[in-house]
Amino acid sequence: QVQLVESGGGLVQPGGSLRLSCAASGSIFSNNDMGWYRQAPGKQRELVARITSGGTTNYVDSVKGRFTISRDNAKNTVALQMNSLKPEDTAVYYCNANIQPKWPIPSYSYWGQGTQVTVSS
Repeated sequence: QVQLVESGGGLVQPGGSLRLSCAASGSIFSNNDMGWYRQAPGKQRELVARITSGGTTNYVDSVKGRFTISRDNAKNTVALQMNSLKPEDTAVYYCNANIQPKWPIPSYSYWGQGTQVTVSS
């Protein structure tokens, strides 16, 4: 069984910073793409940033230049450094990882439980 556990959400003023972390644990044969998604009230869940096992990243346009995704392959962790936060960044942030738990079982998309980020003065 694979689990993703997030931490680091909270309340921050506009212009502030937060760092989200996510650790994958359990049966992990290989860990492929990892990423962060978010869902604001009344809106669909959207991709924020993703990173491949080789370190290639992509970001939604609204966070480019403000957010940075990184990962530690040895520890199966992914982080999201969020700077210059805006009220429109307020959402529940979810960690996602495509993990192959065992050979030759195919990879599966796992999700964390979500962490609330609120940007407000």
